[in-house]
Amino acid sequence: MSETKLLDGKVAVISGAASPRGIGIATARMFARHGARVAILDLDQAAAAEAAAGLGAEHRGYACDVTNKQACVAAVEQIVGDFGRIDVLVNNAGITQPVKLLDIDAASWDKILDVNLRGVLYLSQAVIPQMKKQHSGSIACMSSVSAQRGGGILGGPHYSAAKAGVLGLAKAMAREFGIDGIRVNCVTPGLIHTDINAGKISDEKRVEILAGIPLNRIGVPDDVAGAFTFLASDLSSYITGAVIDVNGGMLIHG
Repeated sequence: MSETKLLDGKVAVISGAASPRGIGIATARMFARHGARVAILDLDQAAAAEAAAGLGAEHRGYACDVTNKQACVAAVEQIVGDFGRIDVLVNNAGITQPVKLLDIDAASWDKILDVNLRGVLYLSQAVIPQMKKQHSGSIACMSSVSAQRGGGILGGPHYSAAKAGVLGLAKAMAREFGIDGIRVNCVTPGLIHTDINAGKISDEKRVEILAGIPLNRIGVPDDVAGAFTFLASDLSSYITGAVIDVNGGMLIHG
């Protein structure tokens, strides 16, 4: 029996997906395995093209600075020209910075908020008109457990603020565009082993972190990719404005 293709015929756009050990590329791989054609967006055109080529000939990579509205619009126009439609958007692009509140300067605040929050706005604004034309679409936004618990393991308070902003923005988009057949949801990962945090957690800290995770392991990118695949698929066709925790039980809340 062949594997069920949850995303057969769908075109998916994933931002910030060129890092070889990141959540974005893990999501792209899972989407491709489930039948989607994937457009990878990244600041680095060559890296995006290489990542897409690694998925197969039917996938493409594009340069896009999500903090630049015109760059988002241009990338989306290219994607629609190449693929004909956009069914799924994963707002994955993000950066972090491990600083304390009193050490956050204006430039750091702007940079973290621009990539993590403004980028979600601009890329969604670029994609939604196409989804409205189709009267269908699924947008999934990357937030973080740090938005819910008031700070993560590595990100500063400005990162928490940006990721909390993503939750509010996504819920507002879900409310506004449900009438157009567009669903908008968020995923809030806990600690996931990626290049962003590789080598930054001491053995002592790791033991302490694991003690607070009921599933007793740090997550891997595929754990988050699975949630994004569910949200991209028709299995979640009546889910919008929701937040899916992928944290191993690090934060269990009512």
